[in-house]
Amino acid sequence: MTVEEITTQIQDISAKVDPVGHTFKFVFDDEVIFVDGTGDKTVVSNDDGDAECALHMKLETFEKLKAGKLSPTMALMTGKVKVKGDMSIALKLQNYL
Repeated sequence: MTVEEITTQIQDISAKVDPVGHTFKFVFDDEVIFVDGTGDKTVVSNDDGDAECALHMKLETFEKLKAGKLSPTMALMTGKVKVKGDMSIALKLQNYL
């Protein structure tokens, strides 16, 4: 799975759920998916910007989370996902994983 494919998936999900009221991003090495959920509609892009919460992981980790082969709790506990910023926002992102 590529970052472009994940971006499209996140755009599809964002169209179906209410905005989270925050900004967050997924960081995969040198590629980023930035999600701005502060407006009436969620905006998803590959532009890097300041986010209230950043989830750093490898693409393979995201794929395992999405497929249900890795739980978010286990990913955090084992360091496969690192959260920078507001952890409470990360807890609201279950729809995206």
